[in-house]
Amino acid sequence: MPVARLRGDWTILNLSQHFEALGAQASQCAAESDALRWDLRGVDALDHAGAMLLWHAWGRKRPASLDCLPEHAALFERLAAPGPELQRRRRRVRERLGPPLTGLAAHLIDATELLGQLALDAMLMMRKPALIAWRDISAQIFRTGAQALAITALVGFLVGVTLSYLTSRQLKSYGADIFIVNILGLSVWRELGPLLAAILVAGRSGSALTAQFGVMRVTQELDALSVMGISHTVRLVWPRVLGLSVSMPLVSVWTSLMTLLGGMLAAQSILGLDYLQFLHALPAAVPKANLWLGLAKATVFGFLIAFIASHYGLRIKPNSQSLGQGTTEAVVASITMVIVVDAMFAVIFSEVGI
Repeated sequence: MPVARLRGDWTILNLSQHFEALGAQASQCAAESDALRWDLRGVDALDHAGAMLLWHAWGRKRPASLDCLPEHAALFERLAAPGPELQRRRRRVRERLGPPLTGLAAHLIDATELLGQLALDAMLMMRKPALIAWRDISAQIFRTGAQALAITALVGFLVGVTLSYLTSRQLKSYGADIFIVNILGLSVWRELGPLLAAILVAGRSGSALTAQFGVMRVTQELDALSVMGISHTVRLVWPRVLGLSVSMPLVSVWTSLMTLLGGMLAAQSILGLDYLQFLHALPAAVPKANLWLGLAKATVFGFLIAFIASHYGLRIKPNSQSLGQGTTEAVVASITMVIVVDAMFAVIFSEVGI
């Protein structure tokens, strides 16, 4: 193995006049043979300038075979360490990714814990039905269902009119006017009705549920229930989950009916399609399975909205800033999860041929 032996003083004082020449010669030696062994044991003095000259000649990395004194090896180790800019860049990446990832992990842990507690409480309430807060459940059905009929009817009607106007002109150009019933029926009963109702309920009732828990946290009502030995999930979470799971399918059917009504009126206005003809063709265009699928999806959406609202509500801290932030995050998370789950349902039902 060829050996490159260095001797003398490799300091800034001795290298100042021949710095570039020595650097070029060292680089040439390093480039000619990768198996070159560098022997620096004869170097009497080595400062940072001499170490940098050799370091650049080696391609900013320690050669495979290097013999040197311990104090000289320490210089090369410091040169091999990442610079402060790289360390700051890595620190900035950790600072940016760390809090969101830890926050997501905390949310997943708390949500799993809440879901497990709900399952345990469900088994307890099946053994002791007297623990079920029927009055609170009926109140939640009224607040999340009956009081949401107006806004869902208005939005559903307008969406039906819009959808009918967009599709009827295309169908009219092909002479396929009657297929407006198929498009409206399938899209509304299977997708638009449950999804539109869920988004509206998430923004209206989901935010209200989260705010209720937040106010209870601020006014220390949750702490009072804990002191009295009353379970939060039995007394507060389950009535809201059950109430919204029951009312959501009803709101979905109502929204779908209003959407079809808007589409039917628009179809009569643009295509001249008679109301009786529309209603007569609707049962044949929409199989009964789509109605049950829409109801099942609406039930799942109701459970998700109430569960997410309760999860974020119980995490609110006793201050106004946390209350506003928690309510906003609950609405965003609810709508996002509804859309994600709806997409999953669409893929699953398509794969099984439903």
